[in-house]
Amino acid sequence: MSRIQCERCLRPRSHCLCPSIPCLDSRTRVVLLQHPDEVRHALNTARLAALGLRNAQLRVGEVFEDLAELIATPGYRPGLLFPGDGAEALAAYSGAADERPWLLIVPDGTWRKARKLLYLNPLLQGLSRVTLAEVQPSRYRLRKAPEQGALSTVEAVAQALNVLEGAGRFDELLRPFEVLIEGQIAAMGMETFERNHLR
Repeated sequence: MSRIQCERCLRPRSHCLCPSIPCLDSRTRVVLLQHPDEVRHALNTARLAALGLRNAQLRVGEVFEDLAELIATPGYRPGLLFPGDGAEALAAYSGAADERPWLLIVPDGTWRKARKLLYLNPLLQGLSRVTLAEVQPSRYRLRKAPEQGALSTVEAVAQALNVLEGAGRFDELLRPFEVLIEGQIAAMGMETFERNHLR
């Protein structure tokens, strides 16, 4: 018998994260492109990012037919938040030559699935790539990062917005992520957590 889910955060009602999800304003617009396999993932941090930001949108799929329309949102300069050769390090808006705020397109999925989204949507490959100059360590204490500097989607978005709009302004976006992790640790028991995840 399946547990009753919260329709908003998609967590079981008994573990609903909505009370910890903020409602934050940002100059930056964030469009999260989520691979369908991530929708039912236990973490689903792209959803947490979208729920916590007023100026954000979550799209689920592999091929996005209206991508040109999304990218052309008036008043923004589009950029793909994804590391790679030639990626521009994000910097604070103050003093920027281009005064338009970023429209950050953020692929969500494993590295392999995120790259597949780029491959299936050629318009994404043509976007300017942006990245974090300095990556703060991931707070996801239950998983070893697949690559150095790897972050969950909500962590990458929060760090990017903090760089652009002010240090610490978007830390609150990580609150439901922390609650989720604490809940997973509590479920497994501290002894199991310490044995398997602490060195």
